[in-house]
Amino acid sequence: MADGFIPPHGGYRKLLSYRKAEIVFDGTVSFCDRFIDRRSRTHDQMVQAARSGKQNIIEGSMASATSKATEIKLTSVARASLEELLADYRDFLRTRGLEEWPPDHPLVARLRTLNRVPDFSYETFRKGIENPDPAICANVLIGLIRVTNYLLDRQIRQLEQAFVAEGGIRERMTRARLDERRRQQLERE
Repeated sequence: MADGFIPPHGGYRKLLSYRKAEIVFDGTVSFCDRFIDRRSRTHDQMVQAARSGKQNIIEGSMASATSKATEIKLTSVARASLEELLADYRDFLRTRGLEEWPPDHPLVARLRTLNRVPDFSYETFRKGIENPDPAICANVLIGLIRVTNYLLDRQIRQLEQAFVAEGGIRERMTRARLDERRRQQLERE
């Protein structure tokens, strides 16, 4: 087996889910530093949930070489962390009497358009994330988290399908060893 049994891995920078999660993390740091007391547990919890979302995508991508199960688990942890963060933003709005934008809100339509920009970056969303109005910031980040969660849900389904179709490292190792035995047997004949 010329290519080995450890597949290419670690391409997380190309994942849309990672790129969106990185914006969510950067935006959450900005949001919390401006609108939540730095000494509060909520500040730390929100930043850590955003960081966990991003970092678990990285760790899962890197672990994918030797364990699809670990990749699925860590991608699911990323998804759970971002769901926790989503609840924190909703709590922020609710406890301050601010509106969470309904799906038909005009700024939701604008956010949908921005989410379709192919070469998006933090800069694409900066105006909303760094808006002086905390309701706008929170809603923009809620929208970004929803998109990221959608992408992670799709990614988890794809990982499950890949595991079923290709198996894990032990199966690849066994196939590689059997292939090598067959090759050696053919050489002896």
